[in-house]
Amino acid sequence: MPADSSNIHASQIAQLIFEYAERIDAGDLAGVADLLAGAGFGAGTGPLVHGREAVLALYKSTVRIYDDGTPRTKHLVTNLAVKVDPSSETATARSYFTVLQQVDRSPLAPIVSGRYRDSFVNHEGIWRFSERRIHTDLVGDVSAHMLPGGPSLT
Repeated sequence: MPADSSNIHASQIAQLIFEYAERIDAGDLAGVADLLAGAGFGAGTGPLVHGREAVLALYKSTVRIYDDGTPRTKHLVTNLAVKVDPSSETATARSYFTVLQQVDRSPLAPIVSGRYRDSFVNHEGIWRFSERRIHTDLVGDVSAHMLPGGPSLT
C-alpha cells in the first residue's frame, strides 16, 4: 500500500475520532450512537455494549444535558496515533482526552481525563468504529456532567 494511501486512511479515521467529540459536545447523543452503532463500546476492560439503541440508552442515562441542548463540555483529543493494517481493512488508534466543562454555577474547569483505545473496520471504503474503550485516568468534579445513578464510564 502506498504511503499516501495510508495517510488518507489515517486522516479518515482521525475524522471519526474528532466527530465523536463534536457530537458529544453538541449534545447529539443520537449522533454519537450512530457513530458507535456497529461497535463494541465500554469503559476500560469492562463489558461492552453493542448496537445503536444500547449505546444511546447508555449515554442518555449517563450524560447531563442542559437547557441549551448540550452537556456544556469540550472534549479535547490529543496525542492521536493511528495504525492502519497493511490490508487497509482494519486499523487501531490511541489518543488522550480531556473534558472541560463550564456551567452557570462554576468556572471553566477540566473534569476528567483519560485515553481512548479504538479499533476500526473498513467496509466498502468507509471506515467505522468496531470498538471503543474509554480508560479514565484522572477524575475531578463530574457532578455537573454525569447523571446521578447512571452507569459509570470510568
